Amino acid sequence: MKSREQLFFYAHPQNRFWKVLAAVFNCPAPESVDEKKLFLLKHRIALWDAVASCTVVGSADSSIKNARPNDISSILKNADIERIFANGKAAEKYYNRLILPFTGRTVQCLPSTSPANAAYSAKQLLQAWQIVKC
Repeated sequence: MKSREQLFFYAHPQNRFWKVLAAVFNCPAPESVDEKKLFLLKHRIALWDAVASCTVVGSADSSIKNARPNDISSILKNADIERIFANGKAAEKYYNRLILPFTGRTVQCLPSTSPANAAYSAKQLLQAWQIVKC
């Protein structure tokens, strides 16, 4: 819900995405949308949502219905994208279902930074997410 309000990824203050990435790159976590965009550019990270549109209640991935693909194939053909990661099992599921058939490019699933993923501590997330730096 917060991300839709801000029109940018991982805006909910409880989501650990920006804190984890900042820790991976050993720098302060970006706060504003402009700071987040600069952070992504600096670290050569692109964010993409596999779902272009859907029906969803709140921000619960489990409530997603009628998901339509957000095709990335033209970007993959024209940009030097080396690796694709999914932030959690739901992202992996939607990528594999909606995007993989267009691109043929596999995705590597990382543990979700969502606060709903209480099974992973900040330390465990940091360890798992180190791979984005390589």
